[in-house]
Amino acid sequence: MRIDIWSDIACPWCYIGLTRFGRALARFEHADDVEVELHSYQLDPTLPESFDGTEADYLAASKGIDVADVHAMTAQVSAAAATEGLTLDFDSLVVTNPRRAHRLLQYAKGVSGQAAWDLELALLTAHFADGLSISDPDTVSALADGVGIAPDAARAALDSAELDAAVGADVRAAAQLGIRGVPFFVLDEKYGVSGAQPPELFDRALQQVWDEEHSG
Repeated sequence: MRIDIWSDIACPWCYIGLTRFGRALARFEHADDVEVELHSYQLDPTLPESFDGTEADYLAASKGIDVADVHAMTAQVSAAAATEGLTLDFDSLVVTNPRRAHRLLQYAKGVSGQAAWDLELALLTAHFADGLSISDPDTVSALADGVGIAPDAARAALDSAELDAAVGADVRAAAQLGIRGVPFFVLDEKYGVSGAQPPELFDRALQQVWDEEHSG
């Protein structure tokens, strides 16, 4: 069974959604027969490489809303993350464009699906919990090293035109599928699940698609 997942490293709901899906998959009876491929997506391609302010400042400016409303939004996301044992530190978050990190994820996919999965979760943790810059070469090469990717290869991937083209191809594929938000899960190239759904929904979806594939 194949599962394709579109996500953005700058998306807190992706952090929550991938965590929930990962837990559902880990307890799925046929997990060893499930192939997962991660795909790049950018909710805001205009994110700057460097922003002199907090995530709340950026969101207020980009969405045209009051900072107090942004804090209410991030508090809601943080509460949802806490249900999965995740801590989100929006005050320390380094606002930066994740495009370079997405190129590295494309490289990781060529290493193995597990390497890409582990790297994406490491990048999400670095971004949302640890206050690290996911566009900084030293930071991301260290994270890559932690999942078995050579730091030199990771650094080269950050500015690779070929890998950037792969990121763009993922984004265009999402558009063709009508994906307008992430995380977005496509099961068996037939069924779409949008958002950071409860783990129990992923449990049911995995079982349903598996049963359909193996009926008769």
